[in-house]
Amino acid sequence: MLYFSKIRIFLITSFTLLFVCIFLSNFTKSDNFIFNKKINLGLDLQGGSYLLLEINNRPVITQKLQNSIPTFKKFFKEKNINLKNFKILDDNFLLFEANEDKISIIQEILEDKEDNFINEYYPRFKSHKFDFLVEQNLFKLNFSKYGLIEIKKSSQNQALETIRRRVDEIGTNEPNILKRGNDRIVVELPGLDDPSRIKNLLGKTANLTFRFIIKGSEETFGSEILEFEDGSEEALVSKRIILSGDNLLDANPSMDTQSNETVVNFSLDRVGAKRFGKATSTGIGKRLAIVLDEKIISAPVIQDAIVTGSGQISGDFTFQSATDLALLLRSGALPAPLNIIEERTVGPDLGQDSINSGVIALAIGFFLVICFMVLKYRIFGLIANITLILNLFLLVGILTLFEATLTLPGIAGIILTVGMAVDANVLIFERIKEEIVGEKNLLVAFDSGYEKSKTAVLDANITTLLAAIILFIMGSGPIKGFSVTLGVGIFTTLFSVYFIARLLTSIYVTRNKNKEKLI
Repeated sequence: MLYFSKIRIFLITSFTLLFVCIFLSNFTKSDNFIFNKKINLGLDLQGGSYLLLEINNRPVITQKLQNSIPTFKKFFKEKNINLKNFKILDDNFLLFEANEDKISIIQEILEDKEDNFINEYYPRFKSHKFDFLVEQNLFKLNFSKYGLIEIKKSSQNQALETIRRRVDEIGTNEPNILKRGNDRIVVELPGLDDPSRIKNLLGKTANLTFRFIIKGSEETFGSEILEFEDGSEEALVSKRIILSGDNLLDANPSMDTQSNETVVNFSLDRVGAKRFGKATSTGIGKRLAIVLDEKIISAPVIQDAIVTGSGQISGDFTFQSATDLALLLRSGALPAPLNIIEERTVGPDLGQDSINSGVIALAIGFFLVICFMVLKYRIFGLIANITLILNLFLLVGILTLFEATLTLPGIAGIILTVGMAVDANVLIFERIKEEIVGEKNLLVAFDSGYEKSKTAVLDANITTLLAAIILFIMGSGPIKGFSVTLGVGIFTTLFSVYFIARLLTSIYVTRNKNKEKLI
């Protein structure tokens, strides 16, 4: 019925006023938890930085080939086949030699795509991941096309999560981080005009290791010469890794009260603490190199055993550089180096032009709709227009409450919502006209019009909602922005049509029920 109880009127009014106030909070300042929220503008509206990163998978491929050597040795040894002279060629090929009487057996194993023993016990060495050539007794293996795709996919997924953690640590509002192809990642940072710090952070693999410095100056087997980060000197460092960044639980910058220098304090997990305690107990008097991306950032002399599972990294740090190092360590190492192949800075002027264009388009659409509804339905057209404005306030208010990011496609979704709301009102009013023809009681006619048009209105809106959900699931970036505003707009449209507009219609019809023609 058109009758609304006082409780329903109060609830509808309160709900509407609440979200109108949240909408208005975008133009005011408040310390209130709810009313201090703002809707965020996307890169296309606010301006900011755009980075296209490419993953360099070459070191990953080399590392995986290197890691497969022990597996090869163990696997073939269990089959009484001895392999020798393993080496990596051109960072892409694994070479080894075998006895001539075993060549045919090795070939059969490598060609067998369904070797259950390999697949069950050595999942990293699946024959379908490798292609190979045989020259006399020399085998030359490289990853197959399938193997390379698997490596690239895994690297991209790991890099995406690491980049997300690093960007989130900085506190950038609503960053957009997306995959592109098999080895590229797009990073959009709204509101960030100077991406130099982000570029510096994303450009570092952050592969942290702790290794002992060896006395001497000539590189031998099991050691390598590394340079200090500041370029002051070089040191001969053991290749044996005592501890890696994988064992870190947390890292934070702080001031050392004794030396009055900025340091990075770190804490280790249980396994890392045990290894670190053992290494420092047996290595008192030795220098421990802290190596980040093949550069020594610090090499303190071990004075006492460190068994607490925590320590500090000292160096010529500023507070900013110490903060960035701690951030890199907390976020974890990238699986492979990243190269910035495209960089764009979108100026705020372009964003303001986009906003102005969107507002003008919305204003023109509103004006035309208002004129049409008033001319066609008179006072009820005015009610529909008031509802339309409140619907817009509700929509933006909900987006503001969740601090959503508004983009140009999002504005397009809002404009489409206006059209959907008008469509619902037209369906209802036309149905009311049909009911008035056969019903003398205006209250009954109006109530029947709302009830009998409900199926058509719900059908149109639910169909559109399903389309918006599919766009959100299947789409990315701008498509998601469009689908979110469209989806939220459908709910606010149904609320405004069947609660706000119906309430206003009820008030007017009840007060003017004796008139011969209302619509």
